[in-house]
Amino acid sequence: MTELPLLFTPLQLRDLELKNRIVVSPMATYSAREGFATDWHTAHIGKLAAGGAGLVFVEQSSVSIQGRITHGCLGIWSDDQIEGHAGLAALIHQFNAKAAIQIAHSGRKGSSQRPWEGGGPLGKADIDARGEGPWEIAASSSIPFDNGWPAPHMLTAAEIDVVVDDFRHAFRRARAARYDIVELHCAHGYLMHSFLSPLANNRNDEYGGSRENRMRLPLRVAAIMREEWPDHLPVFVRISSVDGVDIGWSIEDSIAFATELRAVGVDVVDCSSGGMKLPRGNSLVSRTPGFQVPFAERIQREAGIPTVAVGLIREAEYAEGILKDGKATLIALGRELLWNPNWPAQTALALGCDAEWSHWPEQYGWWLKRRVAQQGR
Repeated sequence: MTELPLLFTPLQLRDLELKNRIVVSPMATYSAREGFATDWHTAHIGKLAAGGAGLVFVEQSSVSIQGRITHGCLGIWSDDQIEGHAGLAALIHQFNAKAAIQIAHSGRKGSSQRPWEGGGPLGKADIDARGEGPWEIAASSSIPFDNGWPAPHMLTAAEIDVVVDDFRHAFRRARAARYDIVELHCAHGYLMHSFLSPLANNRNDEYGGSRENRMRLPLRVAAIMREEWPDHLPVFVRISSVDGVDIGWSIEDSIAFATELRAVGVDVVDCSSGGMKLPRGNSLVSRTPGFQVPFAERIQREAGIPTVAVGLIREAEYAEGILKDGKATLIALGRELLWNPNWPAQTALALGCDAEWSHWPEQYGWWLKRRVAQQGR
């Protein structure tokens, strides 16, 4: 019997089995209405789930109205939003995939325009054009995200406790919606990352200063996530493995953070990078395929926790090689799946492990298998 490629070897995480190692990354589409899922989300998630990935993430969902990035962000701050999430989780399950959700607070990057509307802070022009005004943002410190952005309100200790409760209730709602996996977003300059990075955190209390103090809130929320999530199901954390080149949060910091995450019961670290405004010479070059894979490799090896590799991974053989070389345990794709949502199913064919076209919905596979037999492609 031919050995299965690792990409298509099932993976056991606690009591949950993924049918393969391919993950649909959480990709914000900024298309919710007042935080509620719409028909867009059903079409978008259904298309991605039908493509054959083992794990499908629903985009980052905000723990509070203040914690939105844009007016179009999906929310999980109200019990009324559970029904929409439950529909998305059920849709993913229909395609024999596991359903995951990323939960976040925008921090100092909130109250912003959608990317295609400029991506900057909201202002009068947005009120005039769409009736979408700004709101007060809050973060670890009062350092603006960039020139021209408003200074966020620095959260007090009591306000931090409220945010922690917001996350707790969001985790409970996610499980009520029947998601299998929940991921805490600690990357890309949002609230949790703004506590971790010395570039955004200049506090002088128990949540600032030393690395131990800067990790305190993210670790506190991660421990609550593990407490609220069923013991038999896994939890993930997404991190920015580095802020940039020789600046801010480093890979050594990420290894230390991942070690602590493992100690509180986190099962997988999802290894991204960046999210801070940096001088040009310190920005991480992101044009090379797999540019973040070395981060996943070091964290997995040195912190002893499974990792997700993500970032310009496009070729089947390259993705398989990452797994074979022990550089990561899972492979996540984002924009590549927007370009080609059938990448997982096509990859199974390319690697010779799906002679029966079983990675495709049977409504497609039955016809496509015959199409190939008739036409040779």
